[in-house]
Amino acid sequence: MNKKILSLLLVAFVALLAACSDGEEAGDNNESNNEENTQEESGEQQQAEMPEPDLEGVPDVVAEVNGTEITKDEFTSTYESQFQQAAMQSQMTGQELDQKQLKKQVADNLVNQQLLIEEANNRDLTVSDKEKNEELESLAKQQQMESKDKLLSALKEQGMKEDEVMSQVEKQLKLEKLVASESDDLQPTEKEVQEAYDQFKSQQEQADSEAEVPSLEEVKPSIEEQLVRQKEAEVYQTLIEKLRKDADVTVNL
Repeated sequence: MNKKILSLLLVAFVALLAACSDGEEAGDNNESNNEENTQEESGEQQQAEMPEPDLEGVPDVVAEVNGTEITKDEFTSTYESQFQQAAMQSQMTGQELDQKQLKKQVADNLVNQQLLIEEANNRDLTVSDKEKNEELESLAKQQQMESKDKLLSALKEQGMKEDEVMSQVEKQLKLEKLVASESDDLQPTEKEVQEAYDQFKSQQEQADSEAEVPSLEEVKPSIEEQLVRQKEAEVYQTLIEKLRKDADVTVNL
């Protein structure tokens, strides 16, 4: 999952998949459970302090993009997913969560998503059923599930119907094709990988001079993946800026 640029454009989908995962990330989020017996009361107090999403005053039509409406329902599902992550981060850092700013970010991301999908459709970029099924099998494998059917079943339990999942997967694949059409080569060069590793090594040594830093070969796949994501994000950002110049966008928040 982390190889996909979904965190900004398909927040609700990512959140549902994350909820289905029993992997390392879930373990990290529940690290405090190791001291459950001794800190139960404190944990309950932290849980009570978790803020609630404020959706009061959200209009029925949150935004319009070239005549296409982004509805309150679409905004709400995305906002609630993003809010969960932001609220947890707020608790860990002690910084107050600015819901007004978060609403604007979510609305803006939904506008960007719509612009990109429109551009993909304008270029007649299509996704076959075979491609969608292969992507679902890949996602199921990444979530340590036996098959795409198991994944679809788990997502259904989270409140996401199969046609909604297929629609999100189709959007994701269209966006990947759009990025591919906008860039010659996303693969990082050996020089870029080495520079990123040198920076990583320097940061590790500054944090703990006695810590053993992994070798380049050990972390190379992760570095390459991160560099690809950065290049994809740059392509998206450049294209979004271009599309917004000519777009008719109204945000009602």
